Amino acid sequence: MIEQPNLEGNSYAAIYPNGRFEKITLGAMINRGGAAGRIYLVKNFPQVVAKIFHNRSKSATNRQKLEAMLHNPPHFPPAIKNGVEYVQIAWPEAVLDDENGFCVGYLMPLVKMDEAVSLDHLMQKAIRKKLGLSEKYSYRIFAAYNVTSMVAALHRAGHYIVDLKPSNVSVYKDSMMVAMVDCDGFSIKGEKEGIRYPAEFVSEEYIYPEGMSQSCDEMGEEQDKFALAVMIFKLLNNGIHPFSGTPRKDVEMLTIQNRIEQYHYAYGLWPDTYQAPHPYSLHEYFDPKTLEMFERAFVRGGKRPSAEEWQNHLKYLLKNLKTCKKNPNHAYFTAKGCGLCVAEERLKGTLVHVQKQKETPQMLRGMEVSSLSVENFEKNKAEKLSEAQKIKNFTIAGIICYLTFFAALFKIFGSVGSWLKDIGFGMQAVLITLIMFGINRFIKHFKDRLPLLQNRALTQMLQVYAFICILIALLFLNEFPDGLFLPPLSL
Repeated sequence: MIEQPNLEGNSYAAIYPNGRFEKITLGAMINRGGAAGRIYLVKNFPQVVAKIFHNRSKSATNRQKLEAMLHNPPHFPPAIKNGVEYVQIAWPEAVLDDENGFCVGYLMPLVKMDEAVSLDHLMQKAIRKKLGLSEKYSYRIFAAYNVTSMVAALHRAGHYIVDLKPSNVSVYKDSMMVAMVDCDGFSIKGEKEGIRYPAEFVSEEYIYPEGMSQSCDEMGEEQDKFALAVMIFKLLNNGIHPFSGTPRKDVEMLTIQNRIEQYHYAYGLWPDTYQAPHPYSLHEYFDPKTLEMFERAFVRGGKRPSAEEWQNHLKYLLKNLKTCKKNPNHAYFTAKGCGLCVAEERLKGTLVHVQKQKETPQMLRGMEVSSLSVENFEKNKAEKLSEAQKIKNFTIAGIICYLTFFAALFKIFGSVGSWLKDIGFGMQAVLITLIMFGINRFIKHFKDRLPLLQNRALTQMLQVYAFICILIALLFLNEFPDGLFLPPLSL
């Protein structure tokens, strides 16, 4: 697309639906607009703005679509609150022609976007807090009601939005009244029977399941009814998408649009095979009629509620809403109580658990994960090597003492020789058995702490050595006759 120059000061002919002509002059550009065109103030007409198209080659088609919009506008009463009237939709008021008779754009009411916010900003508590928006739950229901009123009025005129999603709808911060712009992108019913000027865009996560194989020009009321139900669900359920949830174990991860295509609605009368509901969902506390309407909107084979049906139901909810006694910003629908309070308690419990996990050192092979830097790793490695060398030296010293002790055992037995002789050979054999058993138990007990003792050949050698030393010591002690083990010496 070729960059369009700033057209401030250019003059065009405004052609109104009653045939009246008027010359207008563009003021300052206030918005570069989207793919279709830029927005300019209009000199001497502070209540309107001009949208000038980027693409002049579609002049004839643009004119036909705009004329169909001018002669068939949606009808709904003016939005007035506390004596202030709010422009809720930037519907074309006049076609703009240049000096050559080409359609270059249109006039529309000025929507004061600086007083409004995108509808999706209402759905997240952190964003509401950042933007200074009210926490009153009833405001979100009122916003949902205003959206349905607008969509219902468009449908009565035969028009469809198609690319209906929260980011394409704005609400005034102080009144929750709806503000819709870029209406030339809607699917517009033509003046002649069977003629329609299709929409050009549609967004994933809001495309109805049957529409996955369709193009924008084939989409109509069913697409709007599905997307509207998604928006209402999100407004009532703290921003949770009706096709998001907690996937069950060992399932392939699907995008939201894939889940829509396969009808994986997790908040219906029957559990979904793919996912469980979001842990902080409020759906269990909705009015039964609300749940039934969502069921029809999202379950295969259901007859989706119309925008007008949603409008009437939300009006009923607003009239019968109960204010929470614990938190005046909260509200609830049935005798089950306040789902918002329950969700907040669940969230607090989760945060406490997460905080405890953060405070508990995470260990990996006996080391804190937070300490696993290269420097700490090298330091710990050096400390472990030093400790292992100390244990090895200690074990070697112990083995030397062990060998020395048993080598001198016959002298030690000499100090208790008379007692050992008196107990006899049988008790001496028992004593040998007990000593060998004690040595074996000692080696088994300390082999995990003293790595050298894990060498089986070494431990067996130490035990055989001790047995031989004990046996020799007892033989000398018991004064066996000469020549028992060695032949007598000849003179």
